[in-house]
Amino acid sequence: MSQAVNLPKTWLFVPASKIERVPKAFASGAGAVIVDLEDAVALAEKPQARQALLDYYASDAYQPVWVRINQADSDEFTKDMQICQQMPNLAGIILPKAEHKHDLEQVHSSTKLPVIALVESALGLHQLDDMAQATGLVAFSYGFLDLCNDVGVQVNTPSAEIFANQVRYQLLIASKVYGLSAPVDTIYPDFNDADGLVSRVQLWSQMGLSGMLCIHPKQVAVVQTALAPTQAELDFAQKVVDEYERTGKAAFQIEGQMVDIPVIKRCQQLLANV
Repeated sequence: MSQAVNLPKTWLFVPASKIERVPKAFASGAGAVIVDLEDAVALAEKPQARQALLDYYASDAYQPVWVRINQADSDEFTKDMQICQQMPNLAGIILPKAEHKHDLEQVHSSTKLPVIALVESALGLHQLDDMAQATGLVAFSYGFLDLCNDVGVQVNTPSAEIFANQVRYQLLIASKVYGLSAPVDTIYPDFNDADGLVSRVQLWSQMGLSGMLCIHPKQVAVVQTALAPTQAELDFAQKVVDEYERTGKAAFQIEGQMVDIPVIKRCQQLLANV
């Protein structure tokens, strides 16, 4: 069975070929670090990158990392799986270009680790319901540029934004129906555009996604700050919860606003996550 778990809000990629950057990635405050054996590593460098990951795993500096392996139909997949089987204390595995339930279950059965499916094709979207039932799967994420290329959507256009929200919607619904954690949003490629990143964070967090993939350490703090509730929001939530606990009423007014059970639950969740 698939399963929901508490996922980090920020996920920071580090190429396996630059394994010395992992401690700095953790020092950035990232909730999870993803060591990348796929797109960030050239084909000729992959053997050395795998060895670098194994060496880091065996070192005193090791902290549990997620590993993005190569896609299931590639020649590199089996090689990646062989080394992941040697590292039982990894945090988990991210499978890119995910399209089939059996691939996800193969990753989990071979490693006994939680799996995140990275959806990057029309077929992957089409197969969401089937993949969502894979044993060991905990969440979905997606690669937006690959998806756009696959279906012919022009990036950086209003049409692309419509498509992105449709992807988020499909991932959210499948995740909810099949008991997965809420999806992780895709990367924001311009790591110097803090304002744009804040807008993106507000969008996916309001939609109910659980976190975001980051490609640069400076993005981590921006995401975390954007997700932090304002003091006014915390004060209002505290007043709501206090009134509910004092009276037990399911409907009342706070500061001129009508409060009912959905509002009370949202305020409780907000305070619980602080």
